[in-house]
This record gives sequence, C-alpha cells and structure tokens, in this order.
Amino acid sequence: MAREQWGTKLGFMLAAMGSAVGLGNIWRFSFVAGNNGGGAFLLLYLVFVFLIGIPLLLAEVSIGRKAKSDVIGSYQKLAPGTPWFLTGFFGVFSAFLILSFYAVVAGWSLYYLFHYITGDFFQAPAEGGYEGAFGGFITQEWQPLFWSALFMTMTIVIVFSGVKKGIETANKVFMPLLALLLLALAGVSLSLDGSMEGLSFLFRPDWSALTQPSIYVQALGQAFFSLSLGMGALLTYGSYLSDDKRLPGAAVGIGLMDTFFAVISGIVIFPAVFAFNIDPSSGPPLVFITLPSIFEQMPLGGIAGLLFFFALSLAALSSAISILEVPTAYFMRLFRWSRTKASVIVGVIMFFLGISVSLGFGIWSGITPIGERNILDSMDYIASNILLPLGGLSMALFVGWYFTKATALKAVDFGDNVIGNVWYGLVKYLLPVMIIIIFISSVL
Repeated sequence: MAREQWGTKLGFMLAAMGSAVGLGNIWRFSFVAGNNGGGAFLLLYLVFVFLIGIPLLLAEVSIGRKAKSDVIGSYQKLAPGTPWFLTGFFGVFSAFLILSFYAVVAGWSLYYLFHYITGDFFQAPAEGGYEGAFGGFITQEWQPLFWSALFMTMTIVIVFSGVKKGIETANKVFMPLLALLLLALAGVSLSLDGSMEGLSFLFRPDWSALTQPSIYVQALGQAFFSLSLGMGALLTYGSYLSDDKRLPGAAVGIGLMDTFFAVISGIVIFPAVFAFNIDPSSGPPLVFITLPSIFEQMPLGGIAGLLFFFALSLAALSSAISILEVPTAYFMRLFRWSRTKASVIVGVIMFFLGISVSLGFGIWSGITPIGERNILDSMDYIASNILLPLGGLSMALFVGWYFTKATALKAVDFGDNVIGNVWYGLVKYLLPVMIIIIFISSVL
C-alpha cells in the first residue's frame, strides 16, 4: 500500500502547528505560567522553545521523513537489528496517556461551549456560581463521559478520513480560524480597565522566580507538551512529507507559530484576570471557573465566552488528531489494519482509559497514584515529565550519535555550514545534557 502524503507543504505546516497548538497553549500554559511568576516562566519557556524545541522538532520530523514510517517502524528501518526501536514506545505510551486525559478536559470545553451557545452560561448559575457549576459537572459519573466520548468521536472521524482529506483539510480550517478568534479575544481583553497590569505580569519577569528549581522543570515540560515533542506526532507527520519539501523553514515556522499562540493566549487571559483582581495562580480551574466569571462582568461577555470556548475546543481537536495518529499509524503497519479500523480501536481504548481520569474527580477522587496528585495530574506528570523528555532525548541521541554528521545534516536539508554545524552541535551535545539534567531534577 502506497504511503499517504500531504497535499502541500503548507498543509503539513498547518497540521504540525495544529499538533503543537492545543490545550497546552491555552489551558495548560495559562495555569502553569500563572503558578510560576508569569514573565519569568514565559522567558524560560521561550528559551527552551528556541534552544531545545525547534532543533529537536527538526530532528524528529527528519527521522520520520527519512524513514517514511511510524514512530517505531522508523527506528526499525533506519537502525535495523538494534534496540533503537524500543525508544519509539515512549511515543506510543505517551499518546495513550495524554489523549486519555486530554479528551476529558476537551470534553469539559465542549460542555462549556454548548452552554454558551444555549445562553445558560451568559450569567453564572444561581446555585454556586461557576465554581459550583464546574465542580458539580466534573464530579458526576456519566455526563462528563458523554462529552469526552463526543470529542473522541470527532477526533476519530477526522483521523480515519485520511491524511490529506481528514487531517490536512481540518487543520487548514482550524488554524486560521483559531488565530482570528484568539486575536479578537486579545483585543477585548486589552480593552479592559486595569489590563496593563496583566501585560506587566506576563512580560515583566520577576527574577526571583528563577531561583526556584521547579520553574525550569515546568518550563521544559511545557515546551515539550506544547510543541508535541518526544511523542512521535511530528515524526509521524514528517513521514507523510515528500523529500522535495525543505525542513528548516517549516520547523522554524512551526516553532514561531506555536510561540505566537502561547503568547497570544496569555494576552487573552492575564489582562482580563488582573482587570478583575483575580489571582493568576488559580491553577487548572483558571479557564473553567475564573474566566467565565470574568466574561460575565465584561461587555458582550457572553459572546466572548462563546468565542473563547469555541477556540479552546478547536485547539484541543487539532492536537488530539495528531496524538491519535501516532498509535494509529503504528497499528496500521503492525497488524495491517485499515486506517478506519486502527483509529476506531485505538480511540475507543483511549476513551476507556479516560474513564478513570473523569471518575478521578468524583467517586475515585481519593485515588492519588503519585504523591498527592489525582489521576489526571499523575498521568500528566508521567507523560510530560518522564515519557516526553525521554522520547525527545532518544531522538536527539539517535540523530546526533547514531547518524553520521553528513547523514544528519542531509536529513534536515542543512549543508556543512555555520547554521548546519550549530544545529548539529545543539542536537549532539547541548540538548541531551540539558534534557538529562532537567529530567533528573523533575523525578528527584
């Protein structure tokens, strides 16, 4: 069977941006930045994106394009008879963990979008306000699972429609629309009295925050999570890219657009948070409790809330597509399944894994697999702080140490020049050292 390919280089870039731009840039970035000093965290995040993220993104895509296979098959093809293929399982395991909890949070977003469409959330519910509504919803047994199932169904349908007709077509619509929505919301947020304090929080670093070791771990984890690094999504997407499409420009473009979406999401959220004297370190509920209460107090806040949760749902869907594609591509090759069969089976398994995540806010709330972390936070910790960094480390070591220098440079369309040598030096030496140091810090 001939391997599917992207219709255009732009289609690949938009799909890769869709993979990178998701809940990680809006839901996760907002509360992680809020908990880690705002501007100081943003600065570290940007450093990691450009120093580690983009070079590693280029390495990951190059492995897939060179091998024209999935995250495990690529290593088997490029390094036959070696145990390198085992590193591909970091990506497959990460995909199952991440999408199982990702779909739960995305289901919350769909639930909010529905209630903004119907007008129910244009004002706070009479009993308990937005906090009561959110808590009452996520602690239920069945209703959150319905919305999670709906989200997974949408994701599966797009993935089994194919690379060109499904994934590429969807992202050609999603990404420009998402950018327009967030820019419009940023304009609304900046128009509020007191919004400049939020910009100051986001862009004026509190240097004392850099003395906390945890901020480095969080910033690297966020860079990996938001860029979809180490999971094999970009490797899999790269495998559908023809050899005549140059990689460096695409990789830089993807990194820049991911950074743009993270920053613009901060501009949407933090000026509004400060305009209404809300604590920016509100944590994960920031998007689902704090922002709706802000929208209620804003002129045309109901419309702003509708647009925000529409944007959040689009971002979640674009990323979920790439996550589901990782194991789908693997099982298609391994068992010779059709795309429809593979995506449905994998998606259903992920949904059932997500049931424990959803119940972890209700009847299973007493279960804390790692320390005091609930089921979702435990899965997030394993994926973001362990599996993704290990997956990224293995890719850097593979390209920097298994490939010869000439092979590595050719794989990413670099010549033996200054730019090529800088990239190769980063991947071969700096990236592994930095990832190992921060990885050790995160698990100690």
